[in-house]
Amino acid sequence: MRIMPFYLPRPSTRVVVPLALVVVILFGLLAVTVPEYFEASTADAYIDAHIEQISPHVPAYVRALHVNDNTYVHRGDLLVELDPRDYEAQLAIARANIAAASSRLEDARNRVAVVAAAVREAQSRVEVNEAHVRLALVSLRRLLAVTDARAVSTQSVDDATAALAAAQADLSASRSVVQEQTAQEALARSEVETTAVGVDQARASEAREALLLSYTRITSDCDCRVTNKTAQRGDYVQPGQVLFSLVPDAPYVLANYRETELAPLRVGQSALVRVDALGGRILHAHVDSFQDGTGSRFALLPPQNATGNFIKVVQRVPVKIVFDELPRSGALLAPGMSVETEVFFAGRPHWLGLFE
Repeated sequence: MRIMPFYLPRPSTRVVVPLALVVVILFGLLAVTVPEYFEASTADAYIDAHIEQISPHVPAYVRALHVNDNTYVHRGDLLVELDPRDYEAQLAIARANIAAASSRLEDARNRVAVVAAAVREAQSRVEVNEAHVRLALVSLRRLLAVTDARAVSTQSVDDATAALAAAQADLSASRSVVQEQTAQEALARSEVETTAVGVDQARASEAREALLLSYTRITSDCDCRVTNKTAQRGDYVQPGQVLFSLVPDAPYVLANYRETELAPLRVGQSALVRVDALGGRILHAHVDSFQDGTGSRFALLPPQNATGNFIKVVQRVPVKIVFDELPRSGALLAPGMSVETEVFFAGRPHWLGLFE
């Protein structure tokens, strides 16, 4: 018995092609609609950084520039030297004032010592004169106590009375000298305090002039790159005038999400950042913080919806996203570059990677 071969019917292209198209369209719709349930994405995102604008603290001429456009500098590197001669002269004057004030203070202290010695000498005179008064008084009383008038002459009594009066006058004069010298001592001590304040003021002036002199050397406080340089050697610069900007090696992303997309977003959620300048390379990141206010609220001219007709517009809130990793050196991530962000607030299906 001969067995006949069995052949499956070949599917018709009229059936296969439409079915394949339906499958592709179905998966395409899923790839478009399903991400809304586990991620929030936006193309309104840009790289930013904490840009530091360098400006001088003191007015002076630019003596030397140690950086050029786009120079990479390290923390502590010298960036700009201003002409220090005016501030060196002021510092020398301040130090001379300290020396003069210190000399006056030493003279005042020496005068206090001299006046204090004079006070002690005057007090010694007072003690001596008090002893003379006591002696004269005793002598007078002894003469007056004699009962026999013939034994004591009138001249002796008069001499003793005069001696007592003289001793009392000397005592009064010495006491006046003590008071005068004590007042001089108080005045000298007051002068010491005044000159001590002058020394402190001179030292404060020296510290200020030294600080101003230190401002003539501008150094970097971070590892960063010089951008937007406007200063040139020989320019006269003023405080607050921007010489150049420093962009640190710590970029981050500001993604402007619609307010209707913020409900499921939380700090710490993982994110992906697609960088246009790196050929669409994807970098891992996470949500760092949310701005307390929409972007329009902090605009130069914020909207005033209390007047005229009102049209509701969905606002956008800046979300700060920080990189978990940075590309190797040579890959440029500069402030202002456009990126696309995806923040994941739920599990992401693996099959969606087929459509990326």
